[in-house]
Amino acid sequence: MRKLKHLVLLLTTIFLTIFSSCSSSDDGGDGGEAPSGLLIANVAGKPFQSFELSSSATITTTGVAKSLMIIATNSDGQGFSMTIFGYEGAGTYEFTGANVAITNVATYSETDVNLSNPIASTTELWQAPYDETLAGSISISEETETKVIGTFSFKGKNVGGDGSIMQITEGSFNLNKQTF
Repeated sequence: MRKLKHLVLLLTTIFLTIFSSCSSSDDGGDGGEAPSGLLIANVAGKPFQSFELSSSATITTTGVAKSLMIIATNSDGQGFSMTIFGYEGAGTYEFTGANVAITNVATYSETDVNLSNPIASTTELWQAPYDETLAGSISISEETETKVIGTFSFKGKNVGGDGSIMQITEGSFNLNKQTF
């Protein structure tokens, strides 16, 4: 009976060790479900999917500081832009206005094109952060020579518009990478 208790304790320890060590990334999450070259998300509960030709992740280096800029649009006039200042690779970066020295920014936009009068076209922007609180985050799970993969979510405020809040959830990307 005593050997059985030790065996059960040993097996429990082994299983807990195995399951607790199976995360795909300690800091950057699991990478989401976006197909290669695309960004997907739920925008106020509605699905968004970008075009590969108009979606990219660009890493720039100025001196010793790096930045990551993600841009993704579709044919419905919707788009995302996210900029991470002080980018250091895989990890989680917050969209918060609490640190004025480093403010990462996420924006969702909707453009209504007036084909009969293009000057009358309108664009609305929902931006995070919009105050000093935590509005969301972006997690980079993998960066390779050719790809940047990760997930994101945020609440954006309609700046210059009606002040409404837009909830962006289940965002993920698997974007082609450019470096400058």
